[in-house]
Amino acid sequence: MHGISLDRYDLAILSTLQKNSALTNSELGERVSLSPSQCSRRKARLEAEGVIKGYSARLDATSLGFGLRAITRVNLKAHGESMDDDFVTLLTKHAMVREAYSVSGDADYVLHIIAKDLTAFSDFIHHHLLPHPNVTQVRSEIILRSMKEEQGLPVEGG
Repeated sequence: MHGISLDRYDLAILSTLQKNSALTNSELGERVSLSPSQCSRRKARLEAEGVIKGYSARLDATSLGFGLRAITRVNLKAHGESMDDDFVTLLTKHAMVREAYSVSGDADYVLHIIAKDLTAFSDFIHHHLLPHPNVTQVRSEIILRSMKEEQGLPVEGG
């Protein structure tokens, strides 16, 4: 993505769309001081260049019965491409793993897990994560309360 030139209007479009991607081109144009057709062309270019990767709705987890969120740190016994790929394959099979990161520090991976309740979370940990042959340690923190949840990226212009 290096080399993509973004002016203040592009940044304003990106910032505004991160807050509400359901805006029409007319509504977007009003907010960023461009005509609807200019917004449409700029959005199409940003999509084509891969700056905008897609659009989605933000859902309320509690309303949908997901009452538990956890940050889980995982250590593996050994590392190698096939072992790491095998572990990642396990993660992709389970929808409750919403995000997974390979990290530096005291863990090999950090997972963001969302579950219906403590029983569902415990079942995942004890029946899927811990039995994996390359997992040596799992440590989890249950999220009690969220103080800040920013969506998107801190682009300027909106």
